[in-house]
Amino acid sequence: MASTDLDSCAEIVFKGDPARFRAAMAAPLKLREKLLVLYAFNVEVSRAPWVTNEPMIAEMRLQWWHDALGEIAGGGQARRHEVVTPLAEILSGQAATGLQRVVEARRWDIYKEPFEDEAALWAHLASGTGALMEAALGLAGHVPDDRLRGGLAAMGLAGWLTAVPALIAQNRAPLPDPSEAAIAQLAEEGLEKLRLAKRERLSLSARKALLAGWQSEALLRLAARQPGRVLTGTLELSPFRAQMSLISKAVSGRW
Repeated sequence: MASTDLDSCAEIVFKGDPARFRAAMAAPLKLREKLLVLYAFNVEVSRAPWVTNEPMIAEMRLQWWHDALGEIAGGGQARRHEVVTPLAEILSGQAATGLQRVVEARRWDIYKEPFEDEAALWAHLASGTGALMEAALGLAGHVPDDRLRGGLAAMGLAGWLTAVPALIAQNRAPLPDPSEAAIAQLAEEGLEKLRLAKRERLSLSARKALLAGWQSEALLRLAARQPGRVLTGTLELSPFRAQMSLISKAVSGRW
């Protein structure tokens, strides 16, 4: 992997996703480099729907990434790009196909249709953060079962709940039921999914790959206890608590 590409990916993640950047930096060097490339991909795809108000242009931007992953999956020469090029070096064809789900999930950001029900929201989270973290586990040599996949979607829910006010401000409908009672119940479901997922025995490398969700359980507990924080944009841990939590998990090997 060219050092210039890796430096570019690290900078993209540092600026665009500081929480995942910190988590990646807590991983062993070989895994860290791969995670930085993966998370740079996620930052770039996440931005694509928001850089324009024209749905067709946003669709074209996402299709560019979908096609780039298709090139990697096909085993041919992938297009030269500061993220795509190193991504092609670390992904198997199957992993590249799996990441196309992340691109497809981002199409939701282009439009303003609400989720039909809670199941539709969970499916969206599984295709977004869930698929991303499944790829991270793959880089660590682990294939998750359905129980662990549920926990990955729950990680997505924690982040999703912190973004609710911003999405509402953009005229999106991020929750099928925005009542505090429904939010609390949703958070409880996320906690149960995490609890079940953490029963799975994982290698240390796999656990390091999941450090990006280090705040998930604490955020979901907070949302379950005080669901109003989701709507007011105050669902967050103090910087000190968040940093200490990451350090604790990185040292202990927990996720």
